[in-house]
Amino acid sequence: LTPKNLRVSDAERRAGYKRTPKAVREALLLAAHRIAEYQQAILPTGLPLQTGCCGPEGVRVGLSWSPLRRVGLYVPGGTAAYPSSVLMNAVPALVAGVKEIALATPCGSDGRVSDGVLCACEILGLREIYRMGGAQAIAALAYGTRSVPRVEKIAGPGNLFVMLAKRAVFGHVDIDMLAGPSEVLILADASARAEWVAADLLAQAEHDPLAACVLL
Repeated sequence: LTPKNLRVSDAERRAGYKRTPKAVREALLLAAHRIAEYQQAILPTGLPLQTGCCGPEGVRVGLSWSPLRRVGLYVPGGTAAYPSSVLMNAVPALVAGVKEIALATPCGSDGRVSDGVLCACEILGLREIYRMGGAQAIAALAYGTRSVPRVEKIAGPGNLFVMLAKRAVFGHVDIDMLAGPSEVLILADASARAEWVAADLLAQAEHDPLAACVLL
């Protein structure tokens, strides 16, 4: 990778969208609409300013919310690709009114980014996509480089190194949470459906080799 090809081009993004099966595109579009509807429903509207309720006459108090100008999203792509992570992180930012969204995701050994991830980006109109992952991607978003402008907040899951990197940069930038390797304990009795239990275990096991998935 070089500074010239670190950022995914518009042509690559559109090509990834076209290569994605139609059924997957439709599923991502439906999911994006549903996430947006929910985020719109819970969007804070603020409280009206009031006069004289908490101080001398003429003092106005209230609450208001304003979106961040620029945020960075991390989407895993090493062990597996997660278009859903694009939607779950980017849609709330778009609904909130964030103007600039930079997305970092690892590429394969051939330099290609997952078609599904590119498809989700195309659906949402995300144009600033970088093929970079791991702790170095978090550092680039938090501090900025010559080719990656710094952000105000970083959101998105990752492996242990990504989680520790987010913890290290917290304070220089805001973060969403420390979401590291999955830990899940499933309690099941004789009434449990085996295929559902297996699906729940697999859904977490695929995230990271260090994922702890226990069935009792």
